[in-house]
Amino acid sequence: MPVSALSTGNVAAVYVEHHRWLLGWLRRKLNGADQAADLAHDTFVRVLSRHEARQDLAMREPRAYLTTVARNLLINHVRRQSLEQAYLDVLALVPQAQALAPETRLAILDTLHDIDAMLDGLPARVREAFLLSQLEGLGYAAIGARLGVSERTVKRYMAQAFEQSILLVAA
Repeated sequence: MPVSALSTGNVAAVYVEHHRWLLGWLRRKLNGADQAADLAHDTFVRVLSRHEARQDLAMREPRAYLTTVARNLLINHVRRQSLEQAYLDVLALVPQAQALAPETRLAILDTLHDIDAMLDGLPARVREAFLLSQLEGLGYAAIGARLGVSERTVKRYMAQAFEQSILLVAA
């Protein structure tokens, strides 16, 4: 396909030409898992939504572009599965009499996904400062000493983390 701005028709043509290949690539990555079809679909939805947001989206190498989009979705999928498995492992340790209702379990899992997305959107130092504050209960001075930055920098990091969390809640 020549380099040109993608039209909806071009996205459809890329889909027709490369969907089967992408599905096979994802099946190999997921060891034939059923999620391959969902991730292939999500890849094309992402390409189409990017096209709608940016009319100038050009695709020189469709398979390389699709692989990049699919790989990012695959990473998110694996991270989500890992988070869910860790949550299920903890739930398995809870005595049956204290087990949570399925709706509550789902709400907690959704919240964990939101927190994971929020943390993933933060720069590494900001994420580390936020986690030291929230999980270890350290004050700003102690966080600054641990990270080798000033207390003022820690305040800036925390403001950035809280801003990200507010944006996530508003979305």
